[in-house]
Amino acid sequence: MRIMLIILAFIAVMPAMAHQLKASVTTVLFNKRTSNIELMHRFYLHDTEHAVEHLFASGADIISNKEDQQRFVDYIESHVALQTLDGEPLVLKEVGAQVDGKFFWVYQEAPIPNDIKGIRMSHGALRDLWPAQVNMVNVEGQGKVKTLYFAQDDTWLEARFEPANTAVEQTQ
Repeated sequence: MRIMLIILAFIAVMPAMAHQLKASVTTVLFNKRTSNIELMHRFYLHDTEHAVEHLFASGADIISNKEDQQRFVDYIESHVALQTLDGEPLVLKEVGAQVDGKFFWVYQEAPIPNDIKGIRMSHGALRDLWPAQVNMVNVEGQGKVKTLYFAQDDTWLEARFEPANTAVEQTQ
């Protein structure tokens, strides 16, 4: 009897585990080696499957249909933007996308501007479909990691970089 109750409890929980997570993680990496700002967007594959059903014709297949993958990439690119703190747009170029396990990745890049002191970012991907969607962004490669959370009505958020420490230690 106890085993039957455990099995029934597990079956009752399974539908909850299949729900969308409504969250993504993006890394904005200032790669000094390539002189590019590299954006790596990670979406749960389960969320992307539901999104393409809403965004495109029914029967869209994000897992194996390259055209549907590209349409999703285009959608993401139309909902993500970068600017300097002065509001100058940083033009993002598509690098690619891939299905990797339970994730769908979208990659973009832009040249690192000279003397950049921070960025402004907009990340509305999937938030037009699901208001509960949260897009977390980690900005790396310019001092301490800065984290931006796009939720509710957030449209533009900014990350400011600390000036490099120019003090030189004296040795005796």
